[in-house]
Parts: sequence; structure tokens; C-alpha cells
Amino acid sequence: MMRAWILPTLFALCGLLVATGMVLSGSPGEAAALLLMFVLLAGMHSSLVFPSSLSAPEAQRRSAIDGRPIVYWRPGCKFCLRLRFRLGRRTRQLHWVNIWQDPDGAAAVRAANEGNETVPTVVVAGRPHTNPDPAWVREQLPSST
Repeated sequence: MMRAWILPTLFALCGLLVATGMVLSGSPGEAAALLLMFVLLAGMHSSLVFPSSLSAPEAQRRSAIDGRPIVYWRPGCKFCLRLRFRLGRRTRQLHWVNIWQDPDGAAAVRAANEGNETVPTVVVAGRPHTNPDPAWVREQLPSST
């Protein structure tokens, strides 16, 4: 759980340190803008941007029932962010598993990617797809929801 917050915390702390230095040197406006940028970066790399994560077994159980894809992801992954933002509101139609919070999810990703924890790994109908195009993922979503 803590591992997921290391990068966002570092972004926020670095922004705070740089902004403090800028305020002390007489540039409060620039300091505020820079701090805002660092806080936004921290937020984008945190778990807050993604829907709440499920455990891998729970995601698999739900996917078997409703046919929705499972997305294995981790905070700080630019390809996961790309998928998340390109899916827009439809993001909530997938089952998300944070591999840094779920050892079973990390194991599933390693099994699908020759021992590597390459994310996003999207599982559709039991078949894993590593870093698929967001448009393709959108096509895999049930149209009724």
C-alpha cells in the first residue's frame, strides 16, 4: 500500500521545497504556479485518478459474471494513465486491479508477460493483452452499460 504513494509523495515534497525557495527569493506567484503543477503531477500518479481497485480474485469473479474486462495497473505508469484518460467515463465499466496492492494481481501479470510486471495488462474473456490500444479496449466493453 505504501509503495503506491511513494512517487506522489515525492512530487508533492519536491514541489513544496522548490516553492518555498521561490517564495523566500521573492517570487510567490511563480511559487504558487509551480506548487500547483507538482500537486497535479502527484495526483495523476496516485491511486486517486483510478477507480477503486479490487483484488485479483474478486475482479476475476466479477468479470466471469458480467463479462467486463480486467485491467491490471500500477500508480505512476504513463501507459495506465493514457488508458485511463482515453477511456474517459467508461473507465468505471472495467474491473481495475492495482498490482502494487494485490500480490495475486502482480502474479497474474507476471504469468501473462513472461515474468515481467508489464502494465496495463487487460484481460478480456480470459485472454491477456499487454498495453492494448485504448480504442480497442473501449470496443471490448459491453454496449448495454
